[in-house]
Amino acid sequence: MTPFVSARAMALTCLVLALGAPGLAQAADEEIQVYMDEMNRQGGVGLDVHLNYTPDGRGANVDYAGQAASQGRWRITPEFSYGLTPNIELGAYLPLATIDADGKAEIGGVKGRIKYIAPRVEGAKGFWGLNFEIGKVRRDLDINPWNAELKGIAGYRSGPWTVAANANIDWMVSGPDHSPVTFELATKVSYQLREDLGVGVEAYTDLGTADRFGRLRDGDQRVYLVADKSFGRWDLDLGVGYGFGQPEDHLVIKAIVGVPIG
Repeated sequence: MTPFVSARAMALTCLVLALGAPGLAQAADEEIQVYMDEMNRQGGVGLDVHLNYTPDGRGANVDYAGQAASQGRWRITPEFSYGLTPNIELGAYLPLATIDADGKAEIGGVKGRIKYIAPRVEGAKGFWGLNFEIGKVRRDLDINPWNAELKGIAGYRSGPWTVAANANIDWMVSGPDHSPVTFELATKVSYQLREDLGVGVEAYTDLGTADRFGRLRDGDQRVYLVADKSFGRWDLDLGVGYGFGQPEDHLVIKAIVGVPIG
C-alpha cells in the first residue's frame, strides 16, 4: 500500500467514525481543537488565544439550574505554554473568560496541562503522545467546579495529508454531581493546499460514559470545517461548526490565534 493510499484510508476511517453516528451536542468548550504533535522547543514559550462564539445556541433549555445559556456567548482563553524538555510541554489557561449575550464579562476559571509527545523516529510519519489537564471553573459553566481530562494523541502525515485523533477521558475531581467517567473521540483530517494554508474537517463525538459506553445516539456530536493559515510568525486556525441534538448549539465559530511571544 502506498503512503498516499494509506493516508487516504486512514482519513476515510476517521471520517466514518466521527461523522457516522448521530448524537447530541454539548455547549462549546473554552478550547476546541484536536491535539497533534506541535511542541515548543526546550525553554521556548508560546501563546495561543482561543476565541469561541455561539451565534445560535442554547437559551433557557439548559442541563441544570443555574447553568449559563450559551446563546450569544463568547469564550476567550489565553493559553500560555513552555517547553520543559524536548518532549514535555507545560501549559496554563489564564484566564477562562466569558462574555454573555448582554455584554457582561466574567472570569470563568483557570486550567493547567502537561503534554508529552514521544521522541521522533527518523523516517516515521506517525506520532503519538498524551496530555493531562486539570482545572476549576464557575458553577454556571460546569456543575462540578474541579474536573480533569486525559487525552491520548495519535496521528499520521503523508504528503499533504494529516490525520489525527484524540481519545479523551474526562472525570469529576470534586463537586456535587458524581457523574461517571465520560469518553470522547476527536478527529481531524486536513490537506495542505500550500505551505501556509491547510483546510480540513474536525469532529467531536461523545462515546458515552463508563456505565453507558457506546450509546452514540445519546451522546454529543459536533462537526467543524476548518482552515489553518500562517501570517509570518502569526498563526490562525478558523472553524465553523454545527451541532446536532437537543438541547444543542446549532452553530459555533471558533478561532485559535498563535501569537509570536517566544
